Amino acid sequence: MRIYPAKPEKVYFYATCLVDMFDPEAGLDAITLLEQQGIEVIFKEKQTCCGQPAYSSGYDSEAKQVALSQMALFEEQWPVIVLSGSCGGMMHHHYRRLFKGDEKQQQVDTFCERVFELTEFLVNVCRIKLNDRGESTSVVMHTSCAARREMNVHVTATQLLNQLENVELREQDYESECCGFGGTFAVRHPNISQAMVEDKTHHLSNTKADELVSADWGCLLNINGALDYQGKSMRGRHLASFLLERTGGK
Repeated sequence: MRIYPAKPEKVYFYATCLVDMFDPEAGLDAITLLEQQGIEVIFKEKQTCCGQPAYSSGYDSEAKQVALSQMALFEEQWPVIVLSGSCGGMMHHHYRRLFKGDEKQQQVDTFCERVFELTEFLVNVCRIKLNDRGESTSVVMHTSCAARREMNVHVTATQLLNQLENVELREQDYESECCGFGGTFAVRHPNISQAMVEDKTHHLSNTKADELVSADWGCLLNINGALDYQGKSMRGRHLASFLLERTGGK
């Protein structure tokens, strides 16, 4: 069981490459949520990929180089807040495995302990209390496999949504199933990925929810692309943007 620290004065913010490329507004919204908790947010502009694509494809040496370049950016001992359970899983868990037995192992382990996914940090460190200022609505949430199975942050994301008194959280059938993205999996196995995302969009649409949210933009990219191809009106957005809007901060 993870032991959480007291709320810090400063944090580093790791936006992820997908948010940077496809939805920078979600990154800005997440920063605002953190700043509203009285925390100074430090964004290092040279941050890039966490190294997961190389790691999951078996290129450990290349993944190590990426990991070292990212860790070097966050020199102070402040928490590193990651806007994705998938990238959070890579940086909190898999960096340790990459460097197991390496001379840098202790240094890497120390860094990994500073990595927190956004919703996990808001709930367990900030102890955030949300005041819902929006009209009544319904929402369905998709959680990435890594967020659920590696970081266990589907729990904290659900806790945040359940704080919103005017939001009905609807559960999709087969909620824990993968959307078919899996990073490089979707590239290596496109037909399987397509079948999986068709199942996922079917279950999401069947909830008849007004909103679709997720804390992982990789999954949203895949799901939104499938929904668009199918001609459906539902579109997902990042949970950070939804939370900020509901609480009147946007």
